[in-house]
Amino acid sequence: MAELPSGLLEACVVVGAPSDKLREIYQLQQQSKLKDLPLLEAEVLQVHAPPFVSKETNSSQVIGPAFSRVQRRRSFIKKKRRDRPVEASANGEPASRVETASTTEDISVPKDLDLIALPQLCFPGGLQLANEQKEDCYHFLVFTDLFGNRTHGVVVQYHRAIQSYHESSIQNGHRWNSSKSRLYAPFAVCVISKFPYYNALRDCLSCLLVQLRPGRQADFEETVKEFSAKLSLVPIPPPGQLHVSFSLRPLQVVLPSREDQDGPIIDIDLHLPFLCFTHTTLLQVLSCLLQEQRLVFFSADWARLTLVAESLLLYLQPLCWQQPYVPVLARGMLDFLMAPTAFLMGCHISHFEEVAAETEDLILVNIDDGNIQSSWSESIDLPTIPLAAADSFISRAECLQLHYDLELCHLGAGTDANDLRGRRRDWQRRLNTQIQNITLELLVNVFRGVQDFLNYEHRVFNSEEFLRTREPADQPFYKTVLDTHIFHSFLRDRLSRKLDTFSRMELNTRNHAQRNRAMTESPRRPPMSELSRSGYSSYTSPENRLSRRLGASLPNLEQPATDTPAINPNRPASLRKMTPDTGLKSPQKTVTVFRLPEFPPPLAYHYVQNYYADMVASLGKAINAAPPDDSALLARYHYLRGLVNTVSNRRLDALEDFQSLYKTDSDIFPSQMVKSLVDSLPEAERVQADRRPELKRLISRVKRDQERERARHGNEQEEGAVKRFQLPKKYMQLDEFVKCVQESGIVTDQGTIHRLFDALTVGHQKQVGPDLFRVFYTIWKETEAEAQEVCLPVSVSEHIEPSECVFKLSSSVKTSRGVGKIAMTQRRLFLLTNGRPGYVEVAQYRDIEEVKVSSAPFLLLRIPSLKLRVRGRKEAFEANLKTETDLWNLMVKEMWAGRNMADQHKDPQYMQQALTNALLMDAVVGSLQSNKAIYAASKLAHFDRIKMEVPMMVPKTTAETLKHKINPSLELTAPQAVDVLLYTPGQLWVSVSGGKVMVFDASSWSLTHTCLQVGNARVNCMLGVDKDQVWMGSEDSVIYIISMVAMVCNRQLTEHRAEVTGLALGTDKYSQKVAYSCSAEGTVMVWDVATLQVRKHFRLSCDRLQSVYNYNGTLWCCSRDSIMEVWRNGSLKHRLSLPEQQRGSAATFSAILLLPEREELWSVCVDSGEVCIWHLKDTTRPFHRVALQDCTGCYCMIKVKNQVWVGGVGRSSTKGKIYILDTERHLVLKELHGHNDRVTALCSAEDRYVLSGAAKHDGKIAIWKVE
Repeated sequence: MAELPSGLLEACVVVGAPSDKLREIYQLQQQSKLKDLPLLEAEVLQVHAPPFVSKETNSSQVIGPAFSRVQRRRSFIKKKRRDRPVEASANGEPASRVETASTTEDISVPKDLDLIALPQLCFPGGLQLANEQKEDCYHFLVFTDLFGNRTHGVVVQYHRAIQSYHESSIQNGHRWNSSKSRLYAPFAVCVISKFPYYNALRDCLSCLLVQLRPGRQADFEETVKEFSAKLSLVPIPPPGQLHVSFSLRPLQVVLPSREDQDGPIIDIDLHLPFLCFTHTTLLQVLSCLLQEQRLVFFSADWARLTLVAESLLLYLQPLCWQQPYVPVLARGMLDFLMAPTAFLMGCHISHFEEVAAETEDLILVNIDDGNIQSSWSESIDLPTIPLAAADSFISRAECLQLHYDLELCHLGAGTDANDLRGRRRDWQRRLNTQIQNITLELLVNVFRGVQDFLNYEHRVFNSEEFLRTREPADQPFYKTVLDTHIFHSFLRDRLSRKLDTFSRMELNTRNHAQRNRAMTESPRRPPMSELSRSGYSSYTSPENRLSRRLGASLPNLEQPATDTPAINPNRPASLRKMTPDTGLKSPQKTVTVFRLPEFPPPLAYHYVQNYYADMVASLGKAINAAPPDDSALLARYHYLRGLVNTVSNRRLDALEDFQSLYKTDSDIFPSQMVKSLVDSLPEAERVQADRRPELKRLISRVKRDQERERARHGNEQEEGAVKRFQLPKKYMQLDEFVKCVQESGIVTDQGTIHRLFDALTVGHQKQVGPDLFRVFYTIWKETEAEAQEVCLPVSVSEHIEPSECVFKLSSSVKTSRGVGKIAMTQRRLFLLTNGRPGYVEVAQYRDIEEVKVSSAPFLLLRIPSLKLRVRGRKEAFEANLKTETDLWNLMVKEMWAGRNMADQHKDPQYMQQALTNALLMDAVVGSLQSNKAIYAASKLAHFDRIKMEVPMMVPKTTAETLKHKINPSLELTAPQAVDVLLYTPGQLWVSVSGGKVMVFDASSWSLTHTCLQVGNARVNCMLGVDKDQVWMGSEDSVIYIISMVAMVCNRQLTEHRAEVTGLALGTDKYSQKVAYSCSAEGTVMVWDVATLQVRKHFRLSCDRLQSVYNYNGTLWCCSRDSIMEVWRNGSLKHRLSLPEQQRGSAATFSAILLLPEREELWSVCVDSGEVCIWHLKDTTRPFHRVALQDCTGCYCMIKVKNQVWVGGVGRSSTKGKIYILDTERHLVLKELHGHNDRVTALCSAEDRYVLSGAAKHDGKIAIWKVE
C-alpha cells in the first residue's frame, strides 16, 4: 500500500487518575477522614490514533482514509478496573463497555509512542486533587526518538467534579448536591503530532473543552474520539505561502506552512525570549547553545519552558541542535540531569536550589527572572559570542517592536473573535520574520568566512587556518564551537553546497570587494583597506538586486575590472531610526489561506470519502481561480490536492497532480510519496497510467531516479563525511601530494601543484616526505602570518591601492635609494625605509625593463645584489640583498612576466597565478635549505619560462579588441569547457560541465552566484524568455526554468524524450509569446510561455537536430546533415543539404544564422574552414563562400551590428580563433586569437561587447569590444 502523508494528528491520549482510586478518596473525604488531598499517580485512560474508519478492499488491503503514515503499531498492556473497563479506541474498533473480571487490556498504539512516560509529562508537577474548580492549564511537550526525530505534544489539564464522574451510580435520576464536600479531579488531554503546531493545537484543545464541559461523562470518550478523528482528516500544508485553515467551533484554526522545503514550521511567538531576557543575557544563552553546554531552563510556568526553548533553537536555524532535548522534566525525572553529555532540559523553578547543589557543570537559566548562571558560581566563565556580531545583533534587537498593544492604539474594539485573532496572527508573523532575519544575520556574522577554508572536492575544513584569521579575543569561542556536533553538521551542509537561508544571506551580504576577491585565486592576505575596517554590509532583497542590475550599465573595460571601486551601500546614520531588519528583509510574501470544508461526521467511511471529494472540488476551483502566472501558488494547490487524492485512494489523479509540480515548483516534489504511489499501483491502474503520456513519463522518471539513487547509495557515507586537514604521516607520491596540497588550501590548480612536486623532489626520488611537507607548510603559513602583521603607517598606505596586500618583506638592506625593507605587493615593489617609516616607490611590475643579479663592492668584498631597470628612470635600482638575491631575482622575474601576460591577455588571473608561484618559491627555498634550493624554486617560474621559450606578443588586432578575461573554473581543480553563454540585462550566464551554471554581474564581471546546479547533465542551450525566466535545455531531456529574481531553478518541462538541443522565441498569430524547443531525435515543441503547456509538437526526419530558429512564419531547423525550413504545422517547406564538396567527408553542420534584413542564411561546419552564404529565396546551393584563413572547423556564430562573429579552431595550432566578417561585403575584417582551445560559445552583450567561451584546455571567457 502507498505510504500515506503525515497529517496533523499522530494520536490523542487522555490521562488521569484511576476511577477506583478517585472513588476511594471521595468516600474518605465524605467521611471527613481526609486531612490533606494526596498526590495521585496518573495513568493512560484512552488512546485514539488514526485511521478511525476503514474499508476492506477485494485485495484484502485495509484503506484508512486519513492523513497518517503507515504506522508500525505495538500493543500497550493496560490495567483494567473491574467496575468499568478503561476504554481505548484505535483502528476504529468500538471500545468494549462490558464489565469483565479480567485485569488487563491490550491497546494498539503507534509504535514510537511512549505511553510509559506520558502520564508523568502530562502532570509534571504530579496529579493533585482540588476542593475547588481550577483554571484550565496548557503546556507543551517534545519527544525525541533514537534517530533524533521529534514529535510534539500539546497538553491541557482541566478539572471535573468527581460526583459527575460517578453519575451512573446516582439513583432515580437524582444528583447529590452537597457543595461543601465537592472534589475536583484533573484530567489531561494530550494531542500528539509530528509537527510543532503549538498554537494551532492549543486552539483545537480549547474548542474541545467547550464541547466537554456541558457534556455528560458517558459521552466523554465519544467526544474525544470524534475530535481526534476530525484532526486526522486535516492535511499539512506544503512548504511555501499557502496556509490551511479549518473550523472547530467556535474557532477558526490556521496551520501555517514552513517557508521552504528545509525550513522549520513556526507556530509559536518567537519574541518570548526577548521579553524574558536582556539582549546581553540572550546572547549568552545562544553562546552556550552554540558551544553545546549542559543547559537547564527553570520556570514556574511549564508552558514557558518549551516555548522559550523552542524559540531559542529556532534562532539557531539552519544550525540544528543534536543533543538530548527534554524541555519539560517531570518531578520524577530529575535524574536525567546527571547525564554526562551536553543537553537542553527544563525544570520547575521549585527544583532550582536542589539542582544547583546536586549537579556540576550546569548552565542554569532562570526564565522568570531573566538571568543565567552556572551551578558552581553566580556568573558564567564561558567564551562569549564574537563582539562585532554581538554589537550588530543588539543594535537591531533594540529596534524591535515587541508589544502588540501599541499596534492597537488607533483601532476600535473588535467584535469578531476570529477577525481579532487573524489580525494578531498577521502581526506575529511579521515580527517572527524580523526576528528570524536578525538571528540569521547573527549566525552569518559569526560564521562568515567558513567557506573560504573549505576544500569541496576532498570535503576538508582547514580549522587551524580558520581559527588563525579570527580576532584574538574571539578565538576561545571558536575553539569550543568548532568541536561541536552542531557545527559539524553545519560544515557538512556547506561542503554539500546546500543553498539554505544561511547561504543566501551570506552571499547577499558579501561586499563588492569580497565578491571580486572570490574571482581571483590569490593566497589569503587582507588588503590594506581591511586591516583597519570591519563591519557587515547590507542584505538587499532579490527585487532590489534585479532592478539595480537592470539599471547597471556594462563596465568601461578600458580600466581593469579589479580597479572598479566598491559601491558602499548607504546605511542609515542612526540605527534607532531604522526597522530592525533594514537591509535584511525580503519583501513580505503574501500568504494565501485555503479553508477546508466543514468536517463531516468523522467516524463513517462514506461521509469521510465525501469530505475528501469536497476538498478536491474546492482545490480544483482554487486552481482555476489562481492567476496562471502565479506558479508557486498553483504548485501548492496541486500538492495539496495530490495529498487528498492519495489518502482517498485516487492514485492516478494524485500522480497527475504531483506531475504538474515539475512545471510549477519542482522543489516541493514529494519523491518518496510518489515512488510509494507508483510501487503500489495495481495492474489495472498501471495499464491506465501507460495510456496517459504525462503519467507514463512520470513513472519512467521515477524508475530512472530509483536506479540512480541505488547507484549513488554507496557514496552516501563518503558524501556526508567532513574531514579536518591533517599533515601527512607518510611519504607521498604525486597523486597523494596533489590531494594533500588541495586539502591544505595552499593552491588547488593541478598544474601548479605538479610544478611544486617537481621543485620539492629535485635531486632525489619522486616522493615528498612528511617532515619536508611539514616544514614547507609551516613556512608558507608563517610567511602568510608575517604579511598579515605588516601594519603600514598612513604616510605609506596612502601611496598604494586600497585592495593591495603586502605579500613579502625582505630583511633590512642597503639599496641605491636608502636603507629599508623591500615590500612586494601584487602590483609593485616599494621600499619601506628604516627609522621613521617612509615610502619609496621601486617599480610597478609592468614598468620593469630588466631584472638581473649583480654584485656591489663593499670594502674588499663583492656583495650579491639585485638590479632593476625601470621604464622612465635613468638610474637602475640596486639592492644589496646578499643571500636573498637569487630568490628575489626569481620572484621579481615571475611577477614581471605574469604582469606582462595579464596585460597582453587582459586576464588578471595570470597576475594572481604569478604571485602564487613567487610565494611558493619562497616557501620551497625556506624548506629545502640546500645549494639546490634556488634551482628547485626555478621549477615554479612558470611565466618566466613561457616568456623565455615562446614569444609572448599577442597580435595587435587581438590586443586592441580584447578587453578582459574571466575564469569560471576558478573554484574547480581543472579547467572545464564553457558549453553555453547567455547575456540578459545586467547578467552573464555561463554553463560549464555537469549542469553547473554560474552567474556574473555584468557591471563588474564579478561572480554573483557561484554555482546553480541545473540537473546533472550538460546544458546544451539557454534562452532568456522574459524578465524573470531563463530556460535551459539539458542533455537529460529536461528544460529547466530559472527565476532571475529568486535565483532558483524550481520548474521543469519534461515532455521531451531525448536531449534538448535548441530553444527559440516567437509569437503566434494572436501575438502571444511562444517558445520553440527541439531535441536530438528530431522533435520540435511549441510552448505557451504563460501556461508552460505544449501547444503543438511534430517530428522531423534528420540526423541529430541541433537548433531551431523562428523567422517570418516559418521555423528553420539545423541538423547535422541538413537545414530545414518548416511550416509552423510541422510540414517541410525546404531542405538544404551539405554543399557538394563537403559531402562524403566527416563534415556536418554546426551552426546557422539567419539575416532576415538581407534575406540570407549563413552556415558553418565542424570540419570545414569556410562560411557558406545562401539566399533564402534560392536555397539550392550557397551563392557565396568565405574561406577562413588557417581554420579547420567552426562551432558557433552570432550577428552583432553589421558583423558576423564565427568561433572556430586554427589549423596550425589547436588554439581557438574568432573571425569577424562584414555582412555586406562578405569579407573577413579581423582574425582574433584569444583562447588556447577551440571556441565553443559566443554571445553578445548589448552589441557593445562579444563574449567567447572555449573548450576545456582553456576554459576561459574572453570579453571583446565591438567596433
